[in-house]
Amino acid sequence: MIWAILLLPALSGGVCAILRRHRLRRGLLVTTAIAQAAMVASCWVWQPAPTAAGWLALDATGLLFLSITTALFLAAAFYAAGYLRSQGDEELTDYQEGFLFTNSPQAAFTACLLIFLAAMSLVAVSRNLGLLWVAVETTTLASAPLIYFHRHHRSLEATWKYLLICSVGIALAMLGNFFLAVAGAGQDAHLTMESMIAHAAALDPTWLKAAFILCLVGYGTKMGLAPMHTWLPDAHSEAPSLVSALLSGALLNCALLAILRMHAITSAAGLGEFSGSLLVLLGLVSMALAAIFIIHQVDFKRMLAYSSVENMGIIALGVGAGGAAAVGGMFHAVNHSLIKAMLFLVAGNILASYRTKSCPQVQGLLQSNPAGGVLWLAGLLAVAGFPPFGSFMSELAILQGLLADHRYFVAAAYLAALGVAFAAMARIILPMVFGAGTSETLAVRREPFWSIAPPAVLCIAALTLGVYMPPWLGALLQRAAGGH
Repeated sequence: MIWAILLLPALSGGVCAILRRHRLRRGLLVTTAIAQAAMVASCWVWQPAPTAAGWLALDATGLLFLSITTALFLAAAFYAAGYLRSQGDEELTDYQEGFLFTNSPQAAFTACLLIFLAAMSLVAVSRNLGLLWVAVETTTLASAPLIYFHRHHRSLEATWKYLLICSVGIALAMLGNFFLAVAGAGQDAHLTMESMIAHAAALDPTWLKAAFILCLVGYGTKMGLAPMHTWLPDAHSEAPSLVSALLSGALLNCALLAILRMHAITSAAGLGEFSGSLLVLLGLVSMALAAIFIIHQVDFKRMLAYSSVENMGIIALGVGAGGAAAVGGMFHAVNHSLIKAMLFLVAGNILASYRTKSCPQVQGLLQSNPAGGVLWLAGLLAVAGFPPFGSFMSELAILQGLLADHRYFVAAAYLAALGVAFAAMARIILPMVFGAGTSETLAVRREPFWSIAPPAVLCIAALTLGVYMPPWLGALLQRAAGGH
């Protein structure tokens, strides 16, 4: 089953690269997404056996993030099929700030999307830290052409910044793997999770601490933790909105998973307080810095990008605090993925309607784009952690965990950052939804079903998790928070 989960999207991507019929290519994209979702769903019932000498296996944490990735890709595939069909079969076009750009062929776009899915799936099932490093780097190479989709100088700059900054980060993560190997020298410890945790007590603590710091900075760059986040606002803003949804909702989780693997090893070695404190520190820095940058944003896609930095900080803080806060952090990873993917897809609809990313130029969404306006407003409430959305429950769980652990200063800083971020986003989004626009901007625009259905489903899922926690999901979150 694990091999099928990896090979299906990879082979489908290769086929998409050579198919000549656009309709067949779009059909293969959607069919692969559905088949992948069915295989991952079966893993909840029948746990696949480890393979490749234990290098590939699916534990609770991997299954959680693999499920998130697959669900988001399924929504993005349906959105992409309608979007690509609406652009015509000869060439792809999109409007951005009033200018018309010619984009890459559908073949390259769909092929890279599917290879991107295969790479993210490999991250989730990798139990060898060296293979995990390769998988994370592969996600960078597969997603870079997707960011450059518009072939504009801004998208070119964003792509190069993404490649350069993330490459520096991944190089530091590789050095961290080397340090980890040195920490286990003489202990017959291999870079598989099982071996590292089994020999954790015998690992050299100095080398292990250095390894964790390097991996935290390296993978934290890809995760979007401040101050290593500088690639993220440009990449998320310039990529097509369905790609931004996958970058924010799925790709950032891949780097988070790598950090969680290292945190599990340090915790097993008795250094959990050391690694947890660093995660809490970077989490608070990310939340504070993102909240400040959101205040003056006039580009709604950049606003969402900085919101991703803030939310990854929330997750890092929860995981680092441990206990009930760690369970809340894992739950928040689920909620953030659903909500942010929804918001980016809705942002794509707004961009298609208004042909601008400027917040002041988008007014009266409830009148011009009724369904999109409702989803945009719901997204604000959800990402701000308002009840009854699942994000309210996850953020509350983190706060309760902090207070139970007597981390009062951290809890106060956490609440302050949340408050500033909400006020800043509300100042931007509420005028977009309720503002009094001109007769031209208030003209009712037709919203195709394919552009509304995927974000609506994601919104319903985020709302449902705030009202009802399925027992199977709660049990998985508990095991994932424990590193199992």
